[in-house]
Amino acid sequence: MTENVQPRATLSSIISPEGSLEVLSQHEVNRLHKTSQSGLHDLLRRCALAVLNCGNPSDDSLAILEAYKDFDIEVLQQDRGIRLKLTNAPAEAFVDGRMIRGIREHLSSIIRDIVYVYNEIQHHNRFDLSTGEGTTNAVFHILRKAGTLKPGRDPSLVVCWGGHSISREEYEYTKDVGYHLGLRDLDICTGCGPGAMKGPMKGANVAHAKQRRKEGRYLGVSEPGIIAAEAPNPIVNELVVMPDIEKRLEAFVRLGHGIIVFPGGVGTAEEILYLLGILLHPSNQDIPFPLIFTGPANSAAYFQKIDEFLVYTLGEDIRRYYTIITGDPVSVARTMRHGIDEIAEFRRTHQDAFYYNWRLTIARDFQATFEPTHDAMRGLALHRQQPTHELAANLRRAFSGIVAGNVKEAGIRAIEAHGPFVLTAEPELMQRLDELLTSFVAQGRMKLDGQHYVPCYVLK
Repeated sequence: MTENVQPRATLSSIISPEGSLEVLSQHEVNRLHKTSQSGLHDLLRRCALAVLNCGNPSDDSLAILEAYKDFDIEVLQQDRGIRLKLTNAPAEAFVDGRMIRGIREHLSSIIRDIVYVYNEIQHHNRFDLSTGEGTTNAVFHILRKAGTLKPGRDPSLVVCWGGHSISREEYEYTKDVGYHLGLRDLDICTGCGPGAMKGPMKGANVAHAKQRRKEGRYLGVSEPGIIAAEAPNPIVNELVVMPDIEKRLEAFVRLGHGIIVFPGGVGTAEEILYLLGILLHPSNQDIPFPLIFTGPANSAAYFQKIDEFLVYTLGEDIRRYYTIITGDPVSVARTMRHGIDEIAEFRRTHQDAFYYNWRLTIARDFQATFEPTHDAMRGLALHRQQPTHELAANLRRAFSGIVAGNVKEAGIRAIEAHGPFVLTAEPELMQRLDELLTSFVAQGRMKLDGQHYVPCYVLK
């Protein structure tokens, strides 16, 4: 069931893009206009509304679309370049009738990525997305087009994962960690939304100001299905919209020099399983990749539950891939700084690029796009009679489907039409999975603002 999101004041305007948006051809403009299945207008409208509506705490993309049914965006081609015509846009995106500059930048980034992905990735024979090499090359080219690859900089990019629905204490802790990372000349990359994605950026921003670090990076990586739930927060100064969740996750691990995981819900569990499934691949055994689970002192029980689930499903050896630190932001920052220094030395020794992790092997199970239909969710192999990295891939898909049913428009509509997803697993694994998901619900990690959570799944 979708939320009841009340529309607020709206405003119509014609604006010029901001940032890296290039000149568009008439063909590209026409495709952005088309409302048919072969056009891009609906995708552009959904992503643009999410960016303009970034102050709304709702994480229900369908409810936001219903609340702003009259919103529209049109790309106008003029002699001096393109302009954007906005009709009934959320008024909070404007100050005295002028759109906030950061929001204009985010809008431009969305158009850039939608057009580039459609023309050069999805409908161009230069990339074979059915192969691992083709997919990794496609991810590289999307990131390069967005200007996120910085070959002249030493490794410094820390990816921070965690929930957008977290307590105030957890949020303040993410800021403290970001602050101490920033003092150590480290930059932040997140899913670009609120909560644990905003806190580290906010803390690092203050630290960079103290250190007079003028080119601090606050990189947000999103995808069309999730952007309404995790609309870019105002601190994001680089935004990339990847075409799907799998390429978004690959972008995180190819770009990042280390990863910190804060408390979160199903989406955070999906990210953990994705990374650990990759690190478990035999080809990646000797590649350093610092991974820290952290939160305030009272989150120790949360990470104990995560740790127990990981050990049960993936084996005792899994603990060598991550470090758990609670209640100590300085220790987190020092440990990550040390880990990234080791990454820099490793890549110098092996003559690897600092800005993109080509060496990491990502199996097709983690790259192939998973469409969380009812049949696909029911058919997932959730048992331990398979290699651990394959089980991690299937658990990742299960969590991805639950995320879709929670917050993505297509998933919400599927649940409303056909009822909850059904997941089937071996009995003890099902019990462990049920305990983990139940703990997320009990801790309020499935929805914002304490709203009652109606599960989009059943376990059988």
